[in-house]
Amino acid sequence: MEKKTKLYLLTGFLGAGKTTFLTSVLNDLPDNRVAVIMNEFGKVGIDGPIIEKDGMELVELNRGSIFCSCLQLNFVSALIEMADRDMEYVFVESSGLADPSNIGEFLEAVEVAKGDVYNYCGAISIVDGVHFLEQVEDIETVERQLQYCNLVIISKVDLIDEDRLNKVKARVREINDTAEIVESVNGSYDYDFLNKDLMASGWKESEDTTNTPENRPKTLTLTYEEELSKDKLTQFLDIIKKDSYRIKGFFKLDDGWNQVDVVNDLIDYKPTNKGEDKSELVIISKVGPQIIRPIFAAWEEVVGTEMKLR
Repeated sequence: MEKKTKLYLLTGFLGAGKTTFLTSVLNDLPDNRVAVIMNEFGKVGIDGPIIEKDGMELVELNRGSIFCSCLQLNFVSALIEMADRDMEYVFVESSGLADPSNIGEFLEAVEVAKGDVYNYCGAISIVDGVHFLEQVEDIETVERQLQYCNLVIISKVDLIDEDRLNKVKARVREINDTAEIVESVNGSYDYDFLNKDLMASGWKESEDTTNTPENRPKTLTLTYEEELSKDKLTQFLDIIKKDSYRIKGFFKLDDGWNQVDVVNDLIDYKPTNKGEDKSELVIISKVGPQIIRPIFAAWEEVVGTEMKLR
């Protein structure tokens, strides 16, 4: 009997820590044939270069959610392509705004086209311990991701107290009463999900996703060709972050190339060697195209030299 490829879906709202988790998993599979299908809403993929490792296959699907009709064929094609490459594991990292309610439809489509090539091992949802309680009240996607998961990993536990952690767990349990809950401290966790049967308690039947071409969030890419001081970039980000779900990218600053990551009020810089010939930030807007004018105004006020926004 031919061995099937193990398929995992990774969900979690913007900034929860999906890419950090995935990087850790890939480091634990150095000798396995592993593929990643990475989905981002922006035109430019930022996280792909972060997880690249020798021998790994990577497909990036940008400009929307893989669960939306706008990328449906691309997603199915990517799954079929990876099945043809005889992978042991395929990890799908969905966009932070993705609603995976219709994952079953995609698995059925692949089976019709290719046969029973995948062993769907379940969905893992990363929950942001710091911001989850507010996010789940305001954003339907957060609840949908939990409803359709088989393992919940609460990230950033080191940044919250025991009372808030208990409230997060209780709210998760209200939404999903079967998935196991695991805590993550400083990006690490003590749980071997690869050897667990995450599907033992079954999974929720597919329904229509809330991701549609009409409600796709506005995503902009800012490019800059000069070096900038970290202080000035921080001032700029402080002005526009309130209207953004997420800001991330690579920027050449006065202390070298940095990976920039903005979630809610937190602005994080990490030195990196992933720099290109120009700096690039992807901005996912909370307010649609109305964010364009404030971006230009803030840049002109703080920096003053030319940048491009598309």
